[in-house]
Formats: sequence, structure tokens, C-alpha cells
Amino acid sequence: MNMVPDSAVFIEIGGDDKILSNGHPASQWRTELRHIPNLRNAISIASIYVQTVGIIWTALALRNPITYVIAFLLMGRAHAQLLALMHESVHRLLFRKRKLNDFAGRWLLGYMSFVNTDGYRYVHMAHHREEFGPNEPDIPLYANYPITRASFWRKMRRDGLGSTGFRMLRGQFVSVFNKKLPDQNVQQNTQRKIFALHTVLLILSVIFVNPWVYAMLWLLPYITVWRVMNRLRSIAEHGGLRADSDRRVTTHSVKQHLFSSFYFVPFNLGWH
Repeated sequence: MNMVPDSAVFIEIGGDDKILSNGHPASQWRTELRHIPNLRNAISIASIYVQTVGIIWTALALRNPITYVIAFLLMGRAHAQLLALMHESVHRLLFRKRKLNDFAGRWLLGYMSFVNTDGYRYVHMAHHREEFGPNEPDIPLYANYPITRASFWRKMRRDGLGSTGFRMLRGQFVSVFNKKLPDQNVQQNTQRKIFALHTVLLILSVIFVNPWVYAMLWLLPYITVWRVMNRLRSIAEHGGLRADSDRRVTTHSVKQHLFSSFYFVPFNLGWH
């Protein structure tokens, strides 16, 4: 059983001034699609930080349990926002100047959510080359769907209670001190930079507000809320499909309502 659409519903691509017969964009349209709006992307990055600070400030000002819960859930969205724009930097589509693109992708986006941006670029290209392929890094998130309800909820519990996130974060932290990996010095140095950045965030939290703010409104949402969001998004994109040269067989096209667009797939990430 799978969710692969019947081939009869596929529109035959005959080739025109925008789309070639192989489904790729024509060169002129490709240039248009790859236009990089520097200012808009800079504003988008700034907006994430403004929203994040605003949410935390509001939660602390109101000191209401319901407000804390809402802020906690919205911090999962903040991680989704950061990583959505990091994804654009990985494709070198965030800023026209590569150095600025890569700096923002690392220090302003990926590292803030414990992601090695350069490592992600490497594995993400494998994902685009062949979904469901032997080198597909994301396949544990969506393989073998549909699955039983019990299996699905086991995955959700592991993600929602932080088991998956804690295990992966612990692995990252341990790798910083692993002296048996001389061939992975670059990765170790990157992990050190990531944890150094988060040490600074913790110190700022201690100095200006309270240490629990970093723990409860940044770290914990990352290992719980964002993990659930990431798995659900991956299932929506590829669950129930199979390997094929036709991307319409490997990837879902899903219509999102306003809440999904706001919370799960910000910055039009749903147009997968």
C-alpha cells in the first residue's frame, strides 16, 4: 500500500517557453526563479529575531501559565523559521554574495538551532539527487509509510517528550570531545562553534533575565516541539511515496491552510 498518485492524473509535459520536456525550467525562467532578493531576505532574518525577542518579552511580562505554553510552542516555530532560511542559504539563494550567504546561514540561522550548516549542505544535496535513494539522509523520517497508528504515536511520543532530540544533541556534544576522530576535525570545530554560541546565549539569559529562559524557551522547544514539527513536515513531503525519476512520485504537493503556513511551513516552505 502506498500513496503514489495514479499516473493518469499527471499532466504530460510537452515543453514550452518556461518548462522543458524533461520538467526543468528553461534558462530564462530559471534565471528569474533564482533571482535573490537581498533586502527581503535580510528583513526576513531580522523578523525572526524580532518575533523571538517579542514572544519571550511578552511571556515574561505577563507571567501567565497559558502565555508560557503559547511562547513554548511558538519557539518551535522560531526554530522552523531559522532552518527554513538556512535551507535557502544551503542552496546559495539567501544572499548574492557567497561569503555573506554562508555567514548568515551558519551564525545567524543554522548554529542557532544546533545545525552544522555545511554538513547539512552535503547531506541535503544527496537528498535532492535521489529521494528514497541509498544515500538519502532523511529517509528515517518518512520511510515505510503508511505505518500503523501505534507505530506513528510511538514516534510522536519519542519526539514530543524529547527522547529523539536529547539523544541527537548528546551525540553532538560528545563528538566535541571525541579524540578518536582525527579525520573529523572540521566537524568537531563546527560543533565547538555551535556550543560556544549557545554558551553565550545562556550567559546572556543569566545576565539579563533568568537561566530558565534559555532552557525552557529555546533549548527545550528545540528538542521537543521542533522535532515533532520536523517529522510531520517530512511525512507530508514524502510519506507513502517511493523512489522514482519522476519527482511527482517521490514528493507530495500539499495545500496548506493558514495555520500550517504560519506554524509548520513558514516562508512558503510548503512549496516543496
